[in-house]
Amino acid sequence: MRAFKRVVVSCLVAGLSLSGLPLTAQAAIVGTDQVLAASASGSDRDRVSTFLARDDVRTALQGQGVSADAAMARVQAMSDAEVAQLASRVDQAPAGGDVLGVVFTVFIVLLITDILGLTKVFPFTRSVR
Repeated sequence: MRAFKRVVVSCLVAGLSLSGLPLTAQAAIVGTDQVLAASASGSDRDRVSTFLARDDVRTALQGQGVSADAAMARVQAMSDAEVAQLASRVDQAPAGGDVLGVVFTVFIVLLITDILGLTKVFPFTRSVR
């Protein structure tokens, strides 16, 4: 019992002595453009994910040898700039028409990340790493 009290007292002494140390905090003003960029990147991801969830896009991806789930996971792993670029390509594609161009873009992005060694989707690529 005496040893337990010693451990508790030593922990309390250490905790109380460290609680007196000043802690620093940093704050900054968040600009409107930063907030809008964060919300735009989320909407871009949603727009690309909705596009990849379409049946015709899924069949086109499978025709290229890419599973739709792997493409969705890759979109979630992309940076905000890459997703914004892909979303602009989705917006420029004609409705119900040139899906092949967007699927080809996704295929190229997947191929490049495979070659760089970031992922392993295609069995025919060799990683640079």
